Amino acid sequence: MDVKLREVQPFCVSGLQVRTCNADEQQADSARIGPMWERFFVEGLFDSIGHRQSDSFIYGLYSNYESDASGHFDVTAGVAVGEGNADYPLVQVQGGEYLAFSAKGPMPDVVIQTWGLVWAYFEDNPQVRRRFATDFEVYTGPESVSVYIGI
Repeated sequence: MDVKLREVQPFCVSGLQVRTCNADEQQADSARIGPMWERFFVEGLFDSIGHRQSDSFIYGLYSNYESDASGHFDVTAGVAVGEGNADYPLVQVQGGEYLAFSAKGPMPDVVIQTWGLVWAYFEDNPQVRRRFATDFEVYTGPESVSVYIGI
């Protein structure tokens, strides 16, 4: 896995959204992220979300943190948009410094493994502090993901 410091300019993502917490995502009966992504793909939302930027990737955006990794947060499955979309929530990704954790492999396993590495990185490097403002996954190919964590 590759970890790099990146400067990100603000941008907006629009798409499906759920509110959840990590504890709920550990139980199949309360997990909301997987079903949201299933709906995103089954309904073909990548191509149908209005105002999508032509060069947009698919994004998984984490925002509106209640506190830290133990609290509730919003997750948006969507695309980068140039302006608002009345049909789906719109969230602005904060600009600033992010650590980008990039990995390749079969989905969704590679995403789950990458998040495990993210947790381990911050546990092993307590001097690096997460902002808990906006974090995001960018899917750059069928078996390629980068997880951006705001610091």
